[in-house]
Amino acid sequence: MPSTALIVIDMINAYEHEDAEALVPSVREALPAMRRLIDRARGHKADVVYVNDNFGRWRSHHDEILDAALHGRHADLVEPIRPDDTSMFVVKARHSIFYQTPLEYLLNQQGVHRIVLCGQVAEQCVLYSALDAHIRHFEVTVAADAIAHIHADLADAAVSMMERNMGATVLPTDRIEFS
Repeated sequence: MPSTALIVIDMINAYEHEDAEALVPSVREALPAMRRLIDRARGHKADVVYVNDNFGRWRSHHDEILDAALHGRHADLVEPIRPDDTSMFVVKARHSIFYQTPLEYLLNQQGVHRIVLCGQVAEQCVLYSALDAHIRHFEVTVAADAIAHIHADLADAAVSMMERNMGATVLPTDRIEFS
């Protein structure tokens, strides 16, 4: 089986943005599955890579982004899935995890051929990241119960597009294998 990495998208978040209140209920719903998925990936020694917006803080690094999220009003959504000492962290500025980031290089260096996506937002960053992974010839699995959304109808359409148009495998977290 090809080497697999779990990509946690935009979950280190202080929720101080325009769509935060619409997003938070979906994050709360997806969080237990996300936690199980991260724990299982770590248990199988799979790479866990957090790819996160920098929220316009161009002088910050991952510790500062994490600290801001842990001191935000929804720290309870960050604490259960915070990066550990073995996690990797890539900062992004736009929607896709690949757009002008070193992620593709990192995954190639780690021998990763398959990525599992979880995080937020299904109809934006997860969708664009799945497309960019597909065009880079990565196998893509989407953890259906571990992605949060702002608009449920758009998220459903995005998941269908990832599956049909990008060949992504869409599974509940408990059916995703890392070994």
